[in-house]
Amino acid sequence: MTVPRVDLLIRQLDIAWALFEYHLKDLDDQACLWEPAAGCWTVRPDGRGRWVADWEVPEPDPAPVVSIGWLTWHIGFWWTTTLGHCFGSGAPAREEITWPGGTAAAAGWLRGLRDDWRAALLPLTDADLDSADRTAGLPWGREQRLVDIAGWVTVELTKNVSEIGLVRHLHAAREASLRDANVVAASPSRGRGQG
Repeated sequence: MTVPRVDLLIRQLDIAWALFEYHLKDLDDQACLWEPAAGCWTVRPDGRGRWVADWEVPEPDPAPVVSIGWLTWHIGFWWTTTLGHCFGSGAPAREEITWPGGTAAAAGWLRGLRDDWRAALLPLTDADLDSADRTAGLPWGREQRLVDIAGWVTVELTKNVSEIGLVRHLHAAREASLRDANVVAASPSRGRGQG
């Protein structure tokens, strides 16, 4: 028996999401907002208390290093935009899509977007997937079939989640190195001669 295309799209999404949940465990605000390099793009509160993401148009080449907070905002930005255009009445401007202000809140926001996306895909027919009607308003993907956009969502999620994993591992390695250096510096035998 052939697996319906929607089922395949959902299973692929669920695999990518499982990797995201793996990286979310034990993730805290310190790691989420850690800037791994000078000039890093991140999220930061503006004068109104909203958490906004660094952004430039056109995007610099090469693209800057980003924080986990920025990556979670980025997932929320493109998913909000895609959902709004494909299954709603449009989406807010990029500047209006803000980060929720903490790791737990960002995780909840993204889980909600994932749930909304899954619910929107589940009732679709092959004819719905092959249509470009729902993608017409997207800033990216115009004239692409909905099935192509649904596949892109999973690929983009997988890419962003792998980037989150890399930054998370780099942050953990840095923290371990700092702890080790502090232990050595605090050791009572430091500076004493051997022998």
